[in-house]
Amino acid sequence: MTVVESVLSRTPEPLRSVLIKHRELLKFAIVGGTTFLVDNGVWYLLKLSVLESKPTTAKAIAIIVATIVSYILNREWSFRTRGGRERHHEAALFFVISGIAVVVNLIPLYTSRYVFDLEVPHVTRFVQEFADFTSGSIIGMFLAMFFRFWGFKKWVFPDELGERRRDSDEPDDDVVPLR
Repeated sequence: MTVVESVLSRTPEPLRSVLIKHRELLKFAIVGGTTFLVDNGVWYLLKLSVLESKPTTAKAIAIIVATIVSYILNREWSFRTRGGRERHHEAALFFVISGIAVVVNLIPLYTSRYVFDLEVPHVTRFVQEFADFTSGSIIGMFLAMFFRFWGFKKWVFPDELGERRRDSDEPDDDVVPLR
């Protein structure tokens, strides 16, 4: 049973139909959840150790690591029936869109820290960490996620180019019949 089938089998019927219709978005969200853990794991590892005084730099590095993981998972799973460009061209577009998304992701964290001064000594360590997480890992991530999904579908993995893959003899192993 694939990951998508597993998720769908536990979903109530009215919602299951919607998720089947939008399974690319469901896969993109699962990849996003995975890269969210990678991003925050690397960010906090760096931010609480070698880059303690540079949280925005630590976040940028974490986003880059998560973006590489995202490319591999999205290319091979979420959007595998789309695309069709030469791999180097597709990768270049992916990383351009992701680079713009890194900036989108960092804007709320930068604003929180350096415009609103939500950092020690102006606030307590708890408030600083809460503000960092909220602005960097929730607000910034959601803004960047919406931008990435739109950009990937439009430019990196366009549906028109994916016709070649769908028409090939490769079966779509995550199609789930309606029950």
